[in-house]
Amino acid sequence: MLTFRTLTAQVVGVTAATAVVAVIITALVAVPLAVHSANRQAREELVDTSALAVELLSGERPAARERIVRQLRRDDIAVYLIRRGVVDRAGLPDRVVQQVAGGALVNTRGRVDGRSAFIVGRPLSGNSGGVVLTRPASTGTAGLVLGGVWLALLAGLLGGVGAGAVLARFIARPIRQAAAAAAHLSAGDRSVRLTGGGPAEAAELAAAFNHLAAALATSEGRERDFLLSVSHELRTPLSTIRGYAEALADGVVGADGVPKAGATMVAEADRLDRLIADLLVLSRLEAADLPLDVVRVDLVELMRAAAEAWAPRCAPDGPRLLVELPPEPVLVDTDPGRVRQVVDGLCENALRIAPQGAPLVLAVRAGPRAGVLEVRDGGPGFTDDDLAVAFQRGALHRRYRGIRKVGSGLGLALAARLVARLGGRIEAGHAAEGGARFTVEIPYPDREPYRTRTLP
Repeated sequence: MLTFRTLTAQVVGVTAATAVVAVIITALVAVPLAVHSANRQAREELVDTSALAVELLSGERPAARERIVRQLRRDDIAVYLIRRGVVDRAGLPDRVVQQVAGGALVNTRGRVDGRSAFIVGRPLSGNSGGVVLTRPASTGTAGLVLGGVWLALLAGLLGGVGAGAVLARFIARPIRQAAAAAAHLSAGDRSVRLTGGGPAEAAELAAAFNHLAAALATSEGRERDFLLSVSHELRTPLSTIRGYAEALADGVVGADGVPKAGATMVAEADRLDRLIADLLVLSRLEAADLPLDVVRVDLVELMRAAAEAWAPRCAPDGPRLLVELPPEPVLVDTDPGRVRQVVDGLCENALRIAPQGAPLVLAVRAGPRAGVLEVRDGGPGFTDDDLAVAFQRGALHRRYRGIRKVGSGLGLALAARLVARLGGRIEAGHAAEGGARFTVEIPYPDREPYRTRTLP
């Protein structure tokens, strides 16, 4: 059922209303023009007829004159004869009688027998008389035009409905196609696409829909790969914990092996806990509801504390920890816990892949507009292609799984989102030590470096 809420009904209504309004406006303009044209034509004909009537009436016998008068009356022309200054019957304005009796030509408009009429008078030679012809002004022309408007209105209404239906079908077709394609897309069909035909707007709609469908398919593919990698990472510590738990339950592990089994289970549980915590933080970052505790922070002291915490994990069989810190404070307003979380994640990533004795550098410097943290290592590093996807969730995990040690694929993505949430910027590059370089910039509060200021 067609309701006015549909696009088709609205287009039909608008086009029909436009046609009706156009007919009405045309009629309003045409009526005065038609009346004026009819009156002018009637006046010109009356002037021509008066000249002919004077010639005929002045030379014919009374019977012939009466016949001529009757013929003129049939044409809605009234004839008045003036002899010796007296009109043969009443109705003419006195001024007209006086002018014609005085030998003047009259071509005017006035009231005759109470009606508006055109008046044309010509004198007859020699007897102070003349002939006056009158014809009613065209008052019925407006009625005829307006009477024909109803037919034009009906034709315009029908034409508007027909044109509106065709136009609405042309406009609504790409929208209906997009709606049907969206229904298929929501039902799980990611292969649906729209053709780019029709007007430019419809082509833009089709292109946007196709781009959305392609992006959704790509996103779902990445999501599946991510879930597979995360499930694998979750299963690994769970399998270890379960294996040792079953061994303890079955008595396979002796009393002297219990401490080692317990330590392994605790380490795997910690690993599982970190993975779950990363997933929760990442989900909250994507939902933009992660709370921040922003205070004045000295990045030099923050990085010094991080170096002290990571030093035991680097020695004796890990990478060689180096610290590059300026002598003056570098102060920013940020959340120190979240910044430390970023630094720890980058160190964890470097510790996993850097060989024994390779450098692991923690550095701070004061940039022109931001405090800068750097984590560099002497590990295998990244290719240029790796740098383009380094912060995409699970991208490097999928690329290097089975080739070298990899984490869950969450660390770098989590670091990038945390830094963005803090209003900073993170960048991956090639380190002078031969491995990877991660640069984190935290902007100054007033865009000026806090090199010599003290904490409030």
